[in-house]
Amino acid sequence: MTAGLDFIGRLAQDAGRLLADHARAPSGSSRFKPDRTLLTEADLASNAFLTERIRERFPDDHILSEEADTAFPADGRPTWILDPLDGTTNFEQGLHHWGVSIARVVDGGPEVAALSFPLIDECFTAQAGEGAWLNGIPLVVPPAGSHLVSFFLCDSRVNKGYTARIRYKPRILGSAAYNFCAVAKGVAVIGFESIPKIWDIAASWLVLKEAGGALASLNGPIFPLAPGRDYKQVPIPLIGAADEALLAEAEANIILNP
Repeated sequence: MTAGLDFIGRLAQDAGRLLADHARAPSGSSRFKPDRTLLTEADLASNAFLTERIRERFPDDHILSEEADTAFPADGRPTWILDPLDGTTNFEQGLHHWGVSIARVVDGGPEVAALSFPLIDECFTAQAGEGAWLNGIPLVVPPAGSHLVSFFLCDSRVNKGYTARIRYKPRILGSAAYNFCAVAKGVAVIGFESIPKIWDIAASWLVLKEAGGALASLNGPIFPLAPGRDYKQVPIPLIGAADEALLAEAEANIILNP
C-alpha cells in the first residue's frame, strides 16, 4: 500500500498540533537520555500518537523511531522513520524552530515524507519522483544568488569535529530537520549537520532532493538503508545545498579535523 501525501501530511500536522498544545501548557518532566539529548513528555506523547495512527492504517509496516525501535528491519519491509519532536531543546527553551518529521521508506529509500513546524506554520511534504510542497504549494529551490546575502546553516557541534570554511553567513537554528527544509525554500544556500541520525534527516532529505537541491553524506550513500542495522549509533554527516556547484564547494570546504 502506498502512503499518500494527504495521509502523511495530515498525520504530521496533527502531531504538530499535539506538540503545540504541550508547548502552550507545559507540564511534566524532562530529562537527558544516555546520549545527552533531551527527552520531554511531549516527545513521548507525539511518538505514541504517530505510532497508533500508522499501525491503524499500515499494520504490517515497521516503525523506526528515535524514541523506540532504532533498527531497520532485517526483512527490509516498508518502514516509517519518525522523529516525534525534532528540536527538543528549542521546544523546551521556548524557541519556535521545532517540529515533527516523518518519512516512509520503501525498498530502503524514502518514498514519501512530511514535516510540520506548527509555531511557524510550515508543513513540508514530498513524494519520490513527484516533487515537494510547502503548505500545499509546489516547492522549488530558488536559484543561487537570488538574495544579496546568503546563509550557511549548521549545528552547534560543527566546530568540534570539522573546520568549515564556508563564505556565507553562518546561522544555527537548532533543528536538523528544519535546516534542509530551509535550504529547499531558499532561506540558506548550504546546510550542514555534523552528527544527525537517520530520523533527523530522512524526511527533509527527500524534501530537498525533490525541490531540486543537492545532498551528500560525508560517510557515503545513506540509502538504501541496511537491513538489520541499528541506526542508534550511526551518525550521518550531511550536506545539503541549493545546487550541485554549491554542494561541491561545501564538500571541498568542510574538513574533518585531525
